[in-house]
Amino acid sequence: MIRLLHSEINAIQAREIVLGPPYDLSAKTMADPLRLVFLLPYGHEFSLLCMGPLALYDLINRSPDVPAAAERAIVYDCLHREGNRLLTPDGQPYRSIESAVPVGDADILGVSITHAGDLVSLIKLLDLAGVPRRSAERRHGIHPLVVGGNGGFANPEVMADYLDVVALGEGERSVIELTRILHANRGADRHSVLEQLAQVPGLYVPGLYDCDFAPGGGVKAIRPRTPAAPEHVTPQYLKVTDLHPAHFVAPISDGQRGMMIPTLGCRHTCNFCTLGVPDFRQAPLQILQEYLELLERHHITQVVVSSPTFTQYKHHCELLELLGQFAQRTGGQVSTIIGSVRADELTPRYLDAVAKVGDYGHLFTELQLSGTPRGIVTIAPEFARDDLVKTFGKTMTRQRVNKALDLLAAHPHVGHIMLYFIVGAPGEHEDDRLSIADYAVEVFERLGRSDGTVIVKLQQFMPKPGTPSQRLSMADPGLIDGYVEQIRRRLRALVGQQAYQKHYRVLWGESSRLYLESVCLRGDRRIGPVLEELHDSGADLSQLSGDQLREALSAHGLQHERFLRAFSMEETLPWAVVDTVDFGKQARLLAELERRANRSPLPESCA
Repeated sequence: MIRLLHSEINAIQAREIVLGPPYDLSAKTMADPLRLVFLLPYGHEFSLLCMGPLALYDLINRSPDVPAAAERAIVYDCLHREGNRLLTPDGQPYRSIESAVPVGDADILGVSITHAGDLVSLIKLLDLAGVPRRSAERRHGIHPLVVGGNGGFANPEVMADYLDVVALGEGERSVIELTRILHANRGADRHSVLEQLAQVPGLYVPGLYDCDFAPGGGVKAIRPRTPAAPEHVTPQYLKVTDLHPAHFVAPISDGQRGMMIPTLGCRHTCNFCTLGVPDFRQAPLQILQEYLELLERHHITQVVVSSPTFTQYKHHCELLELLGQFAQRTGGQVSTIIGSVRADELTPRYLDAVAKVGDYGHLFTELQLSGTPRGIVTIAPEFARDDLVKTFGKTMTRQRVNKALDLLAAHPHVGHIMLYFIVGAPGEHEDDRLSIADYAVEVFERLGRSDGTVIVKLQQFMPKPGTPSQRLSMADPGLIDGYVEQIRRRLRALVGQQAYQKHYRVLWGESSRLYLESVCLRGDRRIGPVLEELHDSGADLSQLSGDQLREALSAHGLQHERFLRAFSMEETLPWAVVDTVDFGKQARLLAELERRANRSPLPESCA
């Protein structure tokens, strides 16, 4: 009988296409290379969109002088669940796509987590691999070194007890150096190896630091335990010439989809957004052109252009022309998904070029809209009032939005607008929230499409580590449902129920998912054991209530309010060792929002 896991992996291997020369691991120049397994908390389809780990996977396997071979292990469809635990069918060892050797026997496990609210996936994956959860329980030479990476670890303190190392920023240099140190020190003492790793730029070793905790949550101080550990660890962001080509183009396809990233970072540095943290960089057009030629050669007909700021790519029209030519050569069989564009950067040339691509759409606009086939353009003012837009460093003023709408109104291919707004920000008043409804009505009228739709997508303000907003207060997620209903009522009152149902949508996720994120973004290393206990209790973490979270925190002497409050400028942040945000910019933002919070609300006629 063919076992389920073995059968599923055979099917994955049969449909995967390496977009380039085959990997030749026999070309490794050193004896007995390390085994590095990237753990990805997704199924196969989404795992191929994880460009950071895939870029390192490709770099390691194509570099003869790197003393490691890379593999991938994912959340296979055949895994089953008992509570929050993932289990393999028939008790088979959890294995990678590339090897039947158990994942737990690897030398290094690289765990990639995109969102802070999903940090508990680390515990799930370690259990699945049969690896001790806590760093202190693992032994060098017996258990793999566990390395965390990606945006979910922007505040690495939450899982400090569970990770051996955190790779901050881009890992083309730091992770490669990590493999060299481990390969050269296979029989060495664990502590001495960790001390060597701590001296690599971009690698944070949390076990080499002590924390003085504040009652209820937060830290009084965090300091190195050994002279080998630096006072501060800076994330590594590299020049385009230092990045592996797979950083821009996905090296593996499932036979249906290819993915490219034309831009890294953003030209703008909004006070609450992490996109502008690294320097803005652009992929060489030649790399993208050659990639499209590879996709065409392999008859791959869906192209994902994953860029948060595609209109900032200096060659965006040339790339769209190449995509259009690709579509024409295949008789219109190519579909293109564009990550996002900035409305204030739209031009007639862009709109004409994207219309010629053929079958195209945009990520994050997965709505099934009836009626007109016109496309959706996303506009992210974030706030309805220009003074809040300015305070948070956004550039999408009402004037710029109106200019974009006038351009779109003259273009026949756009009939729907998605507006992104933030609610629950410090300094926000009720009239600020209500004016979101007025904004939506003005956008619909200015676009002038009788069959059009305005979609208002609401998000809660989250003060993220690594941004100037990181010290700001956060609203209790339980309040946001009420804020959303206020906006819906206002919009219905402005346009009437019939027009509301036909032309408007107000989308809101759920406050439940934000409870975990509120403590995972801002917590200290006492939060990890709270997550562990919630996981072991079998609680549905996707539907976690405020009461459940507060009860779990209280059992560890922690208070939810301590993580929602504003952090004063005199206070040590839990993630201080990896913090790079300008101190003065944080102070100015705090002061400005305090002044705004104390103003009188505007009368309803101005809302």
